[in-house]
Amino acid sequence: MRKERLSEFCVTTPIYYINGDPHVGHAYASIAADIIARFKRLDGFRVHFSTGTDEHGIKVARSAEKSGMDVHTYSDIISRKFKDMSRAVNLSEHDFIRTTEERHIRSAQALWKMIEKDIYKSSYSGWYSARDEEYVPENEVVDGKAPSGAPVEWMEEESFFFRLSSYQDKLLELYEKNPDFIAPVARRNEVISFVKSGLKDLSISRSKFNWGIPIPGADGHVMYVWIDALANYITSLGFPDKDVTSMMSQCVHIVGKEILRFHAVYWPAFLISAGLELPRRIFAHGWWTSEGQKMSKSIGNVVDPYDVIKNFGLDQLRYFLFREVRFGEDGDFSKENMKNRISYDLANDLGNLVQRVLAFIQKIGGNLETNYDLNEAEKRVFEKSKNLIVQMRNLIDKQDLCGALETIWNLVSESNKFVNDMKPWELVKTDTNRLNAVLTVLCESIRSIAFGIAPFLPDTAKKIFDFMDIEGKSFEEIEIRFTNQTFEAPIPLFPKD
Repeated sequence: MRKERLSEFCVTTPIYYINGDPHVGHAYASIAADIIARFKRLDGFRVHFSTGTDEHGIKVARSAEKSGMDVHTYSDIISRKFKDMSRAVNLSEHDFIRTTEERHIRSAQALWKMIEKDIYKSSYSGWYSARDEEYVPENEVVDGKAPSGAPVEWMEEESFFFRLSSYQDKLLELYEKNPDFIAPVARRNEVISFVKSGLKDLSISRSKFNWGIPIPGADGHVMYVWIDALANYITSLGFPDKDVTSMMSQCVHIVGKEILRFHAVYWPAFLISAGLELPRRIFAHGWWTSEGQKMSKSIGNVVDPYDVIKNFGLDQLRYFLFREVRFGEDGDFSKENMKNRISYDLANDLGNLVQRVLAFIQKIGGNLETNYDLNEAEKRVFEKSKNLIVQMRNLIDKQDLCGALETIWNLVSESNKFVNDMKPWELVKTDTNRLNAVLTVLCESIRSIAFGIAPFLPDTAKKIFDFMDIEGKSFEEIEIRFTNQTFEAPIPLFPKD
């Protein structure tokens, strides 16, 4: 197991734009970050995990106007919905940040001052996508729409510009020297191609509306929402009052692939200009469709996480999202597939293993003896259970959450096979020493499995910990050998209707 203690680690979700209600795509990014944060805490790291809401920009102002509310009231209401979603999906974040908070306004303005050497004033005219909050090059506008499908409008305004063009070579050098800075690989290649095609200076202020962070010393200008939004990561770490270098260097930003360019191009350029530490990695996840179709309010197939939790269960949702599709790829949300995952993976495989092993121990007296030696078959399962977290550690560090679950379920499957092969219900009549060895190996395996699933299925893991009288606070507990342990009788983890 890991020996060093309290190493630092940071993971963030994107801060969610409040022009609409939360949906399963928001829950997906949040749960991914939560899984990583929970694993790292169990592994002895001092973790900073932040999420929050992005509340400035013309899109929010227009949404508030359309709703008939003033923008402050609108922002409070929608931001609360995202905070409620964090609770609903059982996030363990340290900070929920809003970009309208005073601490963030100070942070963004401090960042602006640090990059002023790369800022100049000019004017801009071009096609603007309010939904994407960015100007779109004319050669990318097709039938009046941006590549994202969002409508564009012609806009002319006085603006401050950031000399992004001067950072083209620096960014390419960053990507070359740090091949893991952007993941997955396909997304990294997209970013490199974009940067190699030539960077233009970036308009970073708006003067046509005032719902934003005022620019220091420039009346009538507010910050471009993306410089404002990206600064949230250092605000949450205490900037400008604290040195954020150490934690930023260990930070993994989880983002949707549609906002990768802002995080992998603009954000590192701003940080380099400011002389601040870069994050460890930008990981871009894919999109979800619903029953084979793109999610759309007009079609009525947007997946509401609250509905899914109500109908299937929270841990069931958390499991499905990261077992059904490899993190970083696109996936389809199918109720039928979810039902199958719950029935086969959770109830039949995991639930059945825990139920029949612990219930059998209860049946024969409720405790384990320690007088045994392991044979080869028992040693194989024992060692595999002891190595589970070691195997998972590498996968979690790569954000391969699906791979981590597959590794756990390999042990679940092997443990179920071990029960069938060893037949403890027969050993109880013929060989007490062998029975103690078999049951202890199975308990070691179930304990390791419980720790493995704890970041993904925290409520389910807690039930197993309680059955086995395990604290469940650190992976180091896996090293403690069971000695004359007494267990509670389990109840089904995933009862069938």
